Amino acid sequence: MNNIEHAIEERIVKYKTEYKFEVKDRKVTIDELRQSIEHTLLKPIATVEEISKLCDEAIKYGFYGVCVNPSFVKHAVDRLSGSKVKVVSVVGFPLGATTQFIKARETAELVQLGADEIDMVIHVGMLKSKEWTYVYEDIRSVVEAAQSKPVKVIIETCYLSDEEKIAACVLSELAGAQFVKTSTGFGTAGATTQDVHLLKWCSDKLLVKASGGIKGFSQAVELIKAGASRIGTSSSIKILSEGVEG
Repeated sequence: MNNIEHAIEERIVKYKTEYKFEVKDRKVTIDELRQSIEHTLLKPIATVEEISKLCDEAIKYGFYGVCVNPSFVKHAVDRLSGSKVKVVSVVGFPLGATTQFIKARETAELVQLGADEIDMVIHVGMLKSKEWTYVYEDIRSVVEAAQSKPVKVIIETCYLSDEEKIAACVLSELAGAQFVKTSTGFGTAGATTQDVHLLKWCSDKLLVKASGGIKGFSQAVELIKAGASRIGTSSSIKILSEGVEG
């Protein structure tokens, strides 16, 4: 058993003996929610005009950032120039099945274009095959190409057992990522409080981004209570409006 396998097995044993799903109740302020949101538009039919609108809305409502497909990064960077809004983009999206070389090259180009953060999709099939070294190297190649820019690892929780989610967290931590992210939004299900809580419990070195199917204020608040530091959603304005009105 190598060091990676040992780390994964050790964390799974701890999960089986110690983990409990308990979410502590606390107040989530509107400002905390606002600053957690990555205003997202990743649809394949998104237009330049819609990306411009997304950026303008992020400035207006004070969201943390926008999340856009790679071809729109330069436009978003230019549109958001002079603001505090971050530009987040995706790598290997949405399937995660491209090669390590392509993911690293895509990351390097996004950094060159001005992206502030990188959300990469894990190779789910390799994870489920327990090809731990491949998955570690896949993540590591992106982390290195990101040149210290924060990397979030999208693990697509809807396809994984709890043990596989734990393995994905351990591999992300060892490879130097800053976040694990629940979903692409293109899978069979999105973020749940149970998954966010488990991911946050699994590693105190990783932050958690919840994404996929987040449509309302109360849902977003519960995900933050469960441990999410970021919320990826295309329903940002609706969520915020519900909070203000409530």
